[in-house]
Amino acid sequence: MAEKGILLIVSGFSGAGKGTITKAICNKYDNYALSVSATTRAPREMEKNGVDYFFLMKEEFEDMIRVDALIEFASYQENYYGTPKEYVLKNLAEGKDVILEIEVQGALKVHEKYPDTPMIFVTAPSAKVLAERLRGRGTESEEKVQGRLRRAVEESEFMDAYDYILVNDKLDDAVEALHRIVRTEHIKANRNSRLIAEIKSDLKQYVNG
Repeated sequence: MAEKGILLIVSGFSGAGKGTITKAICNKYDNYALSVSATTRAPREMEKNGVDYFFLMKEEFEDMIRVDALIEFASYQENYYGTPKEYVLKNLAEGKDVILEIEVQGALKVHEKYPDTPMIFVTAPSAKVLAERLRGRGTESEEKVQGRLRRAVEESEFMDAYDYILVNDKLDDAVEALHRIVRTEHIKANRNSRLIAEIKSDLKQYVNG
């Protein structure tokens, strides 16, 4: 039977590179799965159902809320967004480590429900680098960039609530750091109660004959 996977939360400032890191680690290692969110917004061009999002009708989403089929959900600009339990639990049971890439408020809600879930916060090496990355996208006005930076100031107040701070200076190093965090989580005593029980039993049998 496959070792049960770990659900981990990855948050970070816009422009810090959390999405790039999570996609890179899934491409490099077979044991990761990136949680797919459900939404009621219309798909954008090139987006695929079940890959980018699970695209649902409002009634379908509200049915999921009623039967507690979501790990977390929120309403934003008249659309629902949430994390389906079934997808996450299926991958965990198959031994996958499931990455939930989510903003700070949602992360805290999930951690309240699942306190054993490790929380990782991704940051750029400095505010200057963060601003350069946001401007380097070339997709947003200076006003929007400034808005994202102000949002980063607000989000930074919650960094102390996270278990790990991951500085994304070089992508390859950040991916390896995240992988090491997950491997460390797997060998924590609270995740290995069955192994501990087996070792205790084995020792007693050996000593007592």
